[in-house]
Amino acid sequence: MRAVVSGLERLLAEIDAGSDPFEGRSYALLAHGASVAGGGTGGREPAHLALHRRGRGPACLLGPEHGYYGVEQDMVAAESQRDPWTGVPIHSLYGDGEDTLRPAPEVFRGVDLLVIDLQDVGRAAEAAVRSGAEVWVLDRPNPLGGWVEGPRRKPGFESFVGAFEHPVTHGLTLGELMLLEGSAAGFREAVRVWRLQHWDRRTPAAAWEGPWIAPSPNMPRLATARIYPGLCLLEATSLSEGRGTTRPFHLVGAPGLDPTVVAETLGALEIPGLAFLPTYFRPQFQKHAGEVCGGVEIVLAEAVELAPFRAGVEILAALVALDPTRCAWRAEPYEFVLDRPAVDLLTGDESFRRAVEAGRREDLDAWISGWPTDEQAFCRRAEPHLLYPGPLRPRSTAGAER
Repeated sequence: MRAVVSGLERLLAEIDAGSDPFEGRSYALLAHGASVAGGGTGGREPAHLALHRRGRGPACLLGPEHGYYGVEQDMVAAESQRDPWTGVPIHSLYGDGEDTLRPAPEVFRGVDLLVIDLQDVGRAAEAAVRSGAEVWVLDRPNPLGGWVEGPRRKPGFESFVGAFEHPVTHGLTLGELMLLEGSAAGFREAVRVWRLQHWDRRTPAAAWEGPWIAPSPNMPRLATARIYPGLCLLEATSLSEGRGTTRPFHLVGAPGLDPTVVAETLGALEIPGLAFLPTYFRPQFQKHAGEVCGGVEIVLAEAVELAPFRAGVEILAALVALDPTRCAWRAEPYEFVLDRPAVDLLTGDESFRRAVEAGRREDLDAWISGWPTDEQAFCRRAEPHLLYPGPLRPRSTAGAER
């Protein structure tokens, strides 16, 4: 199998071959710790340093949530600063209010191009286009492949954790997603995607050459990325999701919970690919910092195609039913949103929360039964924008039903 070549590596190869894709342009680079070039025995290098070393460095850097270097935890403001290696300014796109989630107009003063190299999408592209800048996306593989899973986000439930109406897992690369949403928002013509080479969305991420580089502090390994779309639902509760430990999203619990009971309850769900080991843990920060939590460690089988969002829904519903006091809904603001519960933002509307609160399994099943329609509709909408081999695959119609 040939190694996957990222959009960044294709751009660097053109520069090395004597071309000047930037043509003297001034640009801003939106990237993070996983934005690296190289592989094999040649080592790896952060994107901005690789470009700077070739004399094509950015005029400024834009840092997403967690900061450009991935220093900060979730929902912690990152400060603007200067890069110590190149001296260029770093503008934070995650501060202490919702207005900080888009770059201020002055960020693009003197800049006619925004270059994005991320494993995720934010709101910077539209702000750049409105300022008159073009947008380049240096594409990277989607580590979850081409699976599409979950309901369409309903109008009124958009937020930083879900800006678009598509299902939770969408099967697209950042470049494809930017073309899709750029088309809907009217700025597709301003977007250029530097495509991947040798990538097929049916190829498991474990088969790619090169190590996993954490895109944020709580995404330390590929297994975490595989379970995160569902286990992130725990952020909407008083349960610890393992932040503040070395195994975020693999540990779940709270003070006073009986690990054996939790393990038996979750094991009875018989979720393909997951096992639940009773354990204790002590978060060093975030929820229940310094306290001993009873709960489980979630173990993922490598060879099983997990349906992560369905798994998260079932796990959370079971934990609320087991102990609604220790698994209460989050009361604090979530990603600067005050007027809607965090769980509604993460699941796309109020259907899940209401079914769980009422203890009505039939209502939960009715909500889940609507996923295939939303998944298939999204696949049809996204198909004209696909750049790589391999179809999008609706998860709920591919044998993932319980």
